[in-house]
Amino acid sequence: MNKSCLSTMEPLGSTLPSTYAHPAPTPTKFLPAIGTMASSYRDRFPHYNMTHSLSLPWRPSTYYKVASNLPTLGPYCTRSQRVRESTMLPFVSNRTTLFTRYTPDDWYRSNLTNYQESNTSRHNSERLRVDTSRLIQDKYQQTRKTQADSTQNLGERVNDIGFWKSEITHELDEMIGETNALTDIKQRLERALMETEAPLQIARECLFHREKRMGIDLVHDQVETELLTEVDVILCCQERMKRHLDKAIAQLASNRAAQHELEKDLSDKQAAHRIDDKCHHLRNTSDGVSYFRGVERVDATVSVPESWAKFTDDNILRSQSERAASAKLRDDIENLLVVTANEMWNQFNKVNLAFTNRIAETADAKSKIQIHLSKTLQEIFQTEMTIESIKKAIRDKSAFLKVAQTRLDERTRRPNIELCRDMAQLRLVNEVYEVDDTIQTLQQRLRDAEDTLQSLVHNKATLEHDLAVKANSLYIDQEKCMGMRKTFPNTLRLVGFC
Repeated sequence: MNKSCLSTMEPLGSTLPSTYAHPAPTPTKFLPAIGTMASSYRDRFPHYNMTHSLSLPWRPSTYYKVASNLPTLGPYCTRSQRVRESTMLPFVSNRTTLFTRYTPDDWYRSNLTNYQESNTSRHNSERLRVDTSRLIQDKYQQTRKTQADSTQNLGERVNDIGFWKSEITHELDEMIGETNALTDIKQRLERALMETEAPLQIARECLFHREKRMGIDLVHDQVETELLTEVDVILCCQERMKRHLDKAIAQLASNRAAQHELEKDLSDKQAAHRIDDKCHHLRNTSDGVSYFRGVERVDATVSVPESWAKFTDDNILRSQSERAASAKLRDDIENLLVVTANEMWNQFNKVNLAFTNRIAETADAKSKIQIHLSKTLQEIFQTEMTIESIKKAIRDKSAFLKVAQTRLDERTRRPNIELCRDMAQLRLVNEVYEVDDTIQTLQQRLRDAEDTLQSLVHNKATLEHDLAVKANSLYIDQEKCMGMRKTFPNTLRLVGFC
């Protein structure tokens, strides 16, 4: 306490000679009542809010700054001084009644109150320290458990990513193999389609060459029917091959699209696996750990575990669906190649068989024509010899006719009665008639022989023309057509193998 204040606390009845004439100086400090003082300490104790974060380092300067602001009794003393000055009387009797004196009980109670407040403060401080220590330990354990849970979750996430990576890799390998197989069968189909051009061209050339047949041989025979059927069969096979080729091209595009999605997903999974694996192995002592303020408030996620797994599962299901469609298309193409090769080969054999039969028929007809031509030529020769013999016989009969007519003419010059119609005359007349009739008969036979010869010559010309027609047809069918059909591709080339 201030000495001026303590000087006023003198025992009553003491001798103060100077105070009668001059009043004691007014104390600058005044000690209030115990209750008032206690409430004043509580009310005037400075309160500072801890605005700084508990995570910040300890600042001893702050503590000292707060502790240095001690409460003062100045205001109370000043107020008491003003009361004293306004109510002070220059008489001793008034002085003893106006000034408040503390009793020993007040003094003891004040000390006891201070002790109790000190004990309470220390008890609160001790409890705060214990609670703080327990809080620190609990938060440390909680933080370690939270970090362990995060590490476990990251490990599980890494395992999940690894699982889907293996699934995508397996499906990607299967898709690549399927795409390569479909590419190979597509190339086989293209080669088979190219191989059908030669048989089609051969069939059309055979039809074109057979249009050069002449005369009666220009018929719509079995060979021509089979050739037209062969053209239709090859065109039908080409049409089916082209349709399946278009399907294969479209399926390859679908396979590559699914493969691209798998490769993209696999690339993302690899990047995520690398990042999460790095995060999984990060520890408090690892290099590169640092503060990133506000990163917990940034939500850049675009999926949840269900949608994340469904995305990859959908990609795999799409790839499996495309693989199944691709495998089915490969089987269809394989069956198509076998079926078309068999159809074209069967029709090829039918055409060749028709050609063989037709060539045999033509050769047989040609042989028969040759035989008939030979006989006709022989008959023409014989007929010509007969005509010559007839002419010679006619010439020979002319001499006999001349002799008989000469005799008759000479006998017409017999004189008078000698012109007798005797037997000689009758016989000569009959002889002339007989020889003339013989000559007429021979001349008629000569005309018949000449007509027969003309018929034989005409028949010979017909046979020779027909023989030339058959020879031309035989040359076309046997040499040109069958010569070209020797180059028909084999079965391996028709199914697309080199």
